[in-house]
Amino acid sequence: MTGHSTSLASPPIDQTFLLSLLGYNCLQAYLKVAPPIKRLLAKYKLKPVEFTVLALVAENLQINQKRIGETINVSPPNLATLLDRMQENGLLERQRNPRDKRSHIVALTPQGQALYEKTRSSVANLERPASLSADEHDQLIHLLQKLFL
Repeated sequence: MTGHSTSLASPPIDQTFLLSLLGYNCLQAYLKVAPPIKRLLAKYKLKPVEFTVLALVAENLQINQKRIGETINVSPPNLATLLDRMQENGLLERQRNPRDKRSHIVALTPQGQALYEKTRSSVANLERPASLSADEHDQLIHLLQKLFL
């Protein structure tokens, strides 16, 4: 006998219950969308969380460390480590807040601003799956944001 019989093909996997769960669907969508973005950012020696920080700082002048951490749900010690690394890489700088000496304002360096501008549109284009129309994409974003905003 040569070749494999099609009657031996595996039956489809029943995901009915899992596909009814929000978390499972979000995870599967993330696993589809994230890898190309990670590969793109890796070309610029950026991790997704670093790109997120660049975007927040670029779009929010005078943002402080505490607000960044609260927005992206990163603990203060982990955020400090992340910001230290980004500062060492010349992407941002921290300055004492002149209105509140206990907090630090985070700003992009010219290098950080240029890197953000270089990666911003590429990330936006990659994260729009071809399987969704523009209206469907906007609706999905709106519904997901209802969960966390």
